[in-house]
Amino acid sequence: METYGVEKLGIKAAKVHRNLEPAALTEAALLNGEGHLSATGALVVETGKYTGRAAKDKFIVDSEGVHDLIQWGSVNQPTDQATFDALYDRVVEYLSGKEVYVFDGCAGADPKYAKNFRIVNELASQNLFIHQLLRRLPAEALEGFEADYTIIVAPGFKCNPERDHTRSEAAIMLDYEKHVAIIVGTRYAGEIKKTAFSIMNFILPQQGVLPMHCSANIGDDGVSAVFFGLSGTGKTTLSADPARQLIGDDEHGWSDDGVFNFEGGCYAKCINLSEENEPDIYHAIRFGALVENVVMDPETRELDFDDDSLAVNTRVGYPVEHIDNIKIDGKGGLPSTVIFLTADAFGVMPPISKLNLPQTEYYFLSGFTSKLAGTEIGVKEPVPTFSTCFGEPFLPLNPLVYAGMLRERVVREGANVYLVNTGWNGTGERTKLRYTRAMVTAALNGELEKSEFVTDPIFGVSVPTSCPGCPDDLMVPENLWQDKDAYKEAASKLAAMFKENFEAKYSDASDEIKAAGPQA
Repeated sequence: METYGVEKLGIKAAKVHRNLEPAALTEAALLNGEGHLSATGALVVETGKYTGRAAKDKFIVDSEGVHDLIQWGSVNQPTDQATFDALYDRVVEYLSGKEVYVFDGCAGADPKYAKNFRIVNELASQNLFIHQLLRRLPAEALEGFEADYTIIVAPGFKCNPERDHTRSEAAIMLDYEKHVAIIVGTRYAGEIKKTAFSIMNFILPQQGVLPMHCSANIGDDGVSAVFFGLSGTGKTTLSADPARQLIGDDEHGWSDDGVFNFEGGCYAKCINLSEENEPDIYHAIRFGALVENVVMDPETRELDFDDDSLAVNTRVGYPVEHIDNIKIDGKGGLPSTVIFLTADAFGVMPPISKLNLPQTEYYFLSGFTSKLAGTEIGVKEPVPTFSTCFGEPFLPLNPLVYAGMLRERVVREGANVYLVNTGWNGTGERTKLRYTRAMVTAALNGELEKSEFVTDPIFGVSVPTSCPGCPDDLMVPENLWQDKDAYKEAASKLAAMFKENFEAKYSDASDEIKAAGPQA
């Protein structure tokens, strides 16, 4: 029996399936009872207890070689080598005697910075997911394949917190020195891609590349744009622009040569998905895609994207080939526009504003948004939150490293930086998607620069008073508040939250950056 070197990991598998095609993986998942086919041929699964990331269950081995590099704290929680090794031994023993599914591929469309990943899965459905989400290698590249990092995924293994020194039955543990990660106790496929992302965030800055939690697209002129933002703020939706080619929807690197996608697929939210608003995602849900926690009619096999009874954080993973307007090589030119996406639940931040350099670092470090329901366990409604560099859970290094790299690149390329609020406004409703799209389009094509700008009295950012395709009264937040005193109170409250967060997290930031924040 061909083992493809899995025994070197300590796994004595009954059978090893390596780099099966999506059809074979879908067939195996159906035979194993892991899911069902939808009317369009997508594989539909339920992930059970965990329908989002188990952020508090992630640990990094505090070894001598990485100790001084990691930004330790509540996000990057330390564990010791003995704990990791003991759990590793139990997991490989658990997988021994089972059929396992292996995907050998890479992260990074630029060969100069690509890293080889081996993913070992207990479930065929999760192997299908990562087959579609990471970058697939040609057959000749698989001969003599050597993994830079290995991720072992065993959702059926349940941790014993007392024995395994974990917080719950689930655990995500990374050993950067041994180049191995373990994911156990959760079927939520997003943990796999985010573990790979965390690894890239550790490696690439040491090679002079800025890793980014962002989507990216490119115009006919070869110039790219990047869209930073947390889950649910519109990275996937806004970068899917019919007038521009999509480079990728979530994770990229910014090198001296340009922008490159880490992945070979997209992982999009499905809640309230419609063909009218998000046609690219809607039509990508077909054979080869993995759908998580979307309710399906057992008779018609039609998906109900408005039903959140299984989860609010419903998801679909699909290969980039499912998108028509995709730049298939995953690479683009140097960006001329950088967009920070936020979802302000207070309704006081401008729908779009322009940032100067100190503000760029301040708002990038702050990473303000409203954490949307379902993205993490226990989040039931929008909660104002600050996520460093719009990707705090995945950043192992000091945040000032990433912020400094971004500033250097913005200066070098002369890029414009905009803060876009895809959240709420003074009417108590979210800003309509068509207006947000119009603002982003105007930022990308230069039309926004023709507007008159005013300075927001609290947040200090430059706000355009008009934008093609948008009502003028939408542009300045206070205009939509009937009670002006209530607006000032809400805006001052949010400004104070910015100040408190920044003082707590970034005391070592420069005075220039500290002064660029809102005034409470």
